Amino acid sequence: MIVRCLFLDLISTLFIAKVMKKVIFGSLMFVFISTGFLQPKQKVSVAVAANVQFAMEQLKSQFEKETGIEVDVTISSSGKFTAQIEEGAPYDLFVSADLSYPLELYKKSFTADAPRVYANGSLVLWTMRNDLKPSIKELSSREIKKIAIANPKIAPYGVAAEEALKYYKVYDEVKNKLVYGESIAQTNQYITSTAADIGFTAKSVVLSSEMKGKGSWMDVDKKAYKPIAQAAVILKHGKEKNANASQKFYNYLYSNNAKAILKEYGYIVN
Repeated sequence: MIVRCLFLDLISTLFIAKVMKKVIFGSLMFVFISTGFLQPKQKVSVAVAANVQFAMEQLKSQFEKETGIEVDVTISSSGKFTAQIEEGAPYDLFVSADLSYPLELYKKSFTADAPRVYANGSLVLWTMRNDLKPSIKELSSREIKKIAIANPKIAPYGVAAEEALKYYKVYDEVKNKLVYGESIAQTNQYITSTAADIGFTAKSVVLSSEMKGKGSWMDVDKKAYKPIAQAAVILKHGKEKNANASQKFYNYLYSNNAKAILKEYGYIVN
């Protein structure tokens, strides 16, 4: 009888301990959740034009440090992103290489608001060949057989490069030498690998820590091409599914800290 009572007491004690453990665990969970300790980390998905790739690495790092919000960056051409967004790609923000693509999305109701210019880009002529000096006049020479530019159908810097060639009246002479990259990123590969003798790219690329000091380059006169007004916009997905993180990163792009970083990469900011 005594053994049975002891056994029942033991069972009762274990049961109470188990219940108390659940109560304590539940209470701790409530405290952690209510104070934010166990809330899932916020993340914002950003579609970024290839010319902004290097500046975005620094922008992303500083923003994450300041806010704790993770930035998931995808790099491609502005035209390709526009097509993907129209097909339902779940990006929160679009950081474009020009104004026309985000404006097109705004007119088709794919964005939360109208796009806003964050910087103006600059075009340069760049080569990795030690025996070449970047020069518009030299593009038509026999020494240069391939000239890399971004595809003007989908990449704004490709449009600017084509405009510059026509401005200097050499387009007809060199059009058969042109090799097209899907974006500035692929165009850079043609130039850095010397698959192309020379090419047009964004100034932000040659000023990046990865490329600084490699090859030689020259600024293309800004009179030779239309201003490359680069704009950003919050997309419908970001507004509806991720409003807080999206708005914070969007605001950050126009902050003084972000402007200082963009200036380091050769962008013109107001």
